[in-house]
Amino acid sequence: MRVGVLTGGGDCPGLNAVIRAVVRKGIEVHGWDFVGFRNGWNGPLTGDSRPLGLNDVEDILTRGGTILRSSRTNPYKVEGGVDKIKQVLADQGVDALIAIGGEDTLGVAKRLTDDGVGVVGVPKTIDNDLGATDYTFGFDTAVSIATEAIDRLHTTAESHHRALVVEVMGRHAGWIALHSGLAGGASVILVPERHFNVDQVVSWVERRFEKEFAPIIVVAEGALPEGGEEKLLTGEKDAFGHVRLGGIGTWLADEIAHRTGKESRAVVLGHVQRGGTPTAYDRVLATRFGLNAVDAVADGDFGVMVALKGTDIVRVKLSEATAELKTVPVERYQEAEVFFG
Repeated sequence: MRVGVLTGGGDCPGLNAVIRAVVRKGIEVHGWDFVGFRNGWNGPLTGDSRPLGLNDVEDILTRGGTILRSSRTNPYKVEGGVDKIKQVLADQGVDALIAIGGEDTLGVAKRLTDDGVGVVGVPKTIDNDLGATDYTFGFDTAVSIATEAIDRLHTTAESHHRALVVEVMGRHAGWIALHSGLAGGASVILVPERHFNVDQVVSWVERRFEKEFAPIIVVAEGALPEGGEEKLLTGEKDAFGHVRLGGIGTWLADEIAHRTGKESRAVVLGHVQRGGTPTAYDRVLATRFGLNAVDAVADGDFGVMVALKGTDIVRVKLSEATAELKTVPVERYQEAEVFFG
């Protein structure tokens, strides 16, 4: 059997760990051949590929990013895209695909399965917003990076007695903001799932200043003030219809400074959350996902995604995994609210 592997969407710590696990088990246990498609779905669209052997994955466990590179290509936005993919797979003798990605990449995987292509999905996103799995790899690393940044910002905020607003990733789901904010001892945590009242935020900030503490506000990039609109870096949309968000942190810092008369600064963590070495947890989870994805291919169980349920790796339908985003439930946010101010 010859199996194709691709990584789509945003890069994420742990992608290489999945590739390594897939290739090692596939070759050493089943004797399969592997081909890596470059740049997400653009690879099988154009035939841009490379062989993947044991030597190619020997030293990639700890590396961030992806040796296959990535893109936000949507073959269903390309005329004749599905037929092109089928032809490339046939020409290269590929019998099955393992697609590693988030909602967009796996949404394509689901549609391709419906169109007769054998695909197994592996859930990847630092936002932890993919349905049908308790956690996605990459999330733990992103939270750890954000938490360390918040820890460092506490000291400089206290030194200058200023408010610091930390903008983290999270378009529709506030998991990174919630977890890093709790772990970092933030004064306020703002998530997309719950529109925030600026007056209330300012009240919490002033309360911290009154106690001679410097407030730290953690805000997800997709968080919205009541009656406000998303802050956009650009109005352009990618192939999946997403606009680039950014700027809510700067806007909120300016509002706090204006309303309190206190010095306020914004720090945008941006892509630093995606980069660098994955944590031990993400390396293990990514490896387990990769090993179980190989099992699904061996069983001919296509149209599924490997998922974490409790401590077990299970298989769920791609249709279930991509049906809706997993957002922060109200009760989780309410748990954290006791610490505000």
